[in-house]
Amino acid sequence: MVSERSRPYTPPVPVVLLIDDDEAVLDVLALVCEDAGFAVQTARDGREGLAAIRAQRPDLVVSDVNMPELDGFALCRSLREAGDGLPLILLTSRDNEIDEALGLDLGADDYVSKPFSSRVLLSRIKALLRRGDAVGVAVTESQVRRIGSLVLHAERLEAHYAQVTVRLTVSEYRLIDALTRRPGVVCTRAHLLEEVRGDDSVVAERIIDTYVRAIRRKIEAVEADFDRIETVIGAGYRWRDG
Repeated sequence: MVSERSRPYTPPVPVVLLIDDDEAVLDVLALVCEDAGFAVQTARDGREGLAAIRAQRPDLVVSDVNMPELDGFALCRSLREAGDGLPLILLTSRDNEIDEALGLDLGADDYVSKPFSSRVLLSRIKALLRRGDAVGVAVTESQVRRIGSLVLHAERLEAHYAQVTVRLTVSEYRLIDALTRRPGVVCTRAHLLEEVRGDDSVVAERIIDTYVRAIRRKIEAVEADFDRIETVIGAGYRWRDG
């Protein structure tokens, strides 16, 4: 008989809350997440989702944007205005919805465009859960990269500029990581899109411009004259190394 003291530690199963008004989509999402080993909660609109968050807080939320009662944008805004940093992925039907969300600076952690593969969604979920698990964990020097005033923590997917934490989404972090790995070299939008998304999700290359604007705005809140991300007209972007 194995005693309680000698039993190996079993980490808790992450709980993912799925919110979508389309029951068929909700069933598919639940099956994908359960097959990946997550515990699943479901809700059919934003109001029901907020109630579920308050009743039994999940580890991460995946929410559709277009829903009755309370849409995904309003759900995200409600959480962030309350100071709630619960990891949140928004599911969008069109690229312009991502443009709108980032333009409003709602604070969602990532965006996945419909239609999407299960591999795409799971990679996003796992990346965010890894970031949450890394909080408070010792970081080795090999996991940290410094470029001038910018410090990138690979395991935590965190960025600091001038010693101030800059809260980036997973996609924004990947973009600035890609630019700073090749300072001075022009990166095309196509290259950056491949680096940022890293999967077969279908989004337009112009979404890179939206991500860049969001990153600039966040770092300019720390340093008003930040100009390290340079636009190269007709080509793409580069991180100025001088």
